[in-house]
Amino acid sequence: MKVIGSIDHETRCKHYHTERDRIAIKFYCCGQYYPCYQCHAEHGCGNPEVWPKSMYNQQAVLCGACGTELTIQQYLDSGSVCPSCHASFNPGCSLHAHLYFENKHAT
Repeated sequence: MKVIGSIDHETRCKHYHTERDRIAIKFYCCGQYYPCYQCHAEHGCGNPEVWPKSMYNQQAVLCGACGTELTIQQYLDSGSVCPSCHASFNPGCSLHAHLYFENKHAT
């Protein structure tokens, strides 16, 4: 799976590169995976749009540890752990959920 802006095999980028920064998100507007909203701003389509809640059943989150594509709802319900390989995700990503998903607000 190609992740635009990724700097390693677990989808980390120059903006977010801690041990737990290992997801990429398929942007609704262009259908491409990026590690973060900043990578999309730098390399993306220039027209950011969030996933509508009615489409939370779509696979749009990639686990960088095992390559599993999660639905948005699976990711949101994951408790920051991949349901497939049990790798930890960065719980701080929830602060940016509103940039990717409709009706998700920064906490």
